[in-house]
Amino acid sequence: MRIAVSSENDLGLDATISEHFGRCPYYVIVDVEDDTIKQEVKTIKNPFYDAHGNTGQVPSFINSQGADVMIAGGMGPRAIEFFNQFGIEPVTGASGVVKDVIKAYLAGQLKGSQGCNH
Repeated sequence: MRIAVSSENDLGLDATISEHFGRCPYYVIVDVEDDTIKQEVKTIKNPFYDAHGNTGQVPSFINSQGADVMIAGGMGPRAIEFFNQFGIEPVTGASGVVKDVIKAYLAGQLKGSQGCNH
């Protein structure tokens, strides 16, 4: 399973979760196998950070990274729709550090999504 997480910095598993997935500067891409985080963690810049892109461009970008799950502090209802159409599980309400959020997700303590309106 591949998990993408919106982040405020490029510190990999130690990065701080971003409040909004589309306006974050980075994404941390983590592969998980048997509920274990694999060693190779990739941090990529959000190509739409400064321009935010057209509707659906950011979810399409995450889809192109092969993500199965997208975790963020929040995301809009349209983004949630796009992720569902791509077969990517959107998860909102995350805060803290990437590694802790992924562990919470894998333990079933973080799930579901609710769209924000900002």
